[in-house]
Amino acid sequence: MPTMGRQLLLTLDSLDVGQILDGLRSRQESWANTAIFLRDGYFPGGAFICEECSDPREAQRIADYYQRIITRIEQQIDVQIGP
Repeated sequence: MPTMGRQLLLTLDSLDVGQILDGLRSRQESWANTAIFLRDGYFPGGAFICEECSDPREAQRIADYYQRIITRIEQQIDVQIGP
């Protein structure tokens, strides 16, 4: 996983942020499903495509990383406009 880089301040339209979150959620779900598949040996959903990975722990770490990004964005949204 990447190390913590420089902090950036972005100004985006709320609809754009929603689209970014949708994309991040899609990636998080894909990696989480890959971890399930590699760990448990079954496809978690009908339209599932396994990410290029052979280690369920690595896949879960990547899914968790995406989730941390999503959570941080959502927390910043809540501070600015409320839940």
